[in-house]
Amino acid sequence: MATSASLAGRVALVTGGGSGIGAAISRTLAAAGATVGVHYHSSEADAHATLNEIMQGGGKGHLLQADLSQEAQAMAVVDRLVEQAGRLDILVNNAGSPVEFTPIEKCSTELWRRIFDVNVTSAFWVTRQAIPHLRASGKGAIVNNLSLSVQTGGAGGGGPYAAAKGALQVMTRTLARELAPQVRVNAIMPGVIATRHHEMYSNPAKMEDYRRQTPLARNGAAGEVAQAVLFLSSDAASFINGALIDINGGRFLR
Repeated sequence: MATSASLAGRVALVTGGGSGIGAAISRTLAAAGATVGVHYHSSEADAHATLNEIMQGGGKGHLLQADLSQEAQAMAVVDRLVEQAGRLDILVNNAGSPVEFTPIEKCSTELWRRIFDVNVTSAFWVTRQAIPHLRASGKGAIVNNLSLSVQTGGAGGGGPYAAAKGALQVMTRTLARELAPQVRVNAIMPGVIATRHHEMYSNPAKMEDYRRQTPLARNGAAGEVAQAVLFLSSDAASFINGALIDINGGRFLR
């Protein structure tokens, strides 16, 4: 049976799609033929640059600003894209942040809730609003972006973030059952990727430690993560549902 990673005629929403891994995903899906809704919260300049790259490459896209930790704004992002593009076929829940590093013992209730709002509740709101459109698509696909901290437990005060991403992993499996057969739901778990996100939280010595811990002897690139998202979003992955793909260069091989 012939398979294809073409997304011609489809519409994708990439949350946090203006910078880092999200920008690479946005560009890659657009290059495969999708019209891409590039969502951003505060990185307006990066999001504009990403959309400009898409347009200059002959692709199509829309900018969508919102604070996804606010329910009304999260729902409105989906509605705006459907209004502008006419449909929704692919949702990539990429937006997320550690917010702040702290041991669970010292984590305030307010910070715990904020971390879960940014990383889990936001994805819940966006996904819930998107489900009717994804069901109607006939080619519906959701890809959730997790974190290697789900496997490590979140070292150095990253426990609350790891817990939130762990909840998103369980939500992935739940949705894979609930939405089948109309919508496929999968997740990716990137390792250390050379983006500003990791550079913000890891000094050069730590990045070098990560490199040494990786059998492929290097850290990853955002474009490599984007290729996995393209695969999971496309007909090439038509029988993959409820899966978790590690993208870490073999770091956790035993």
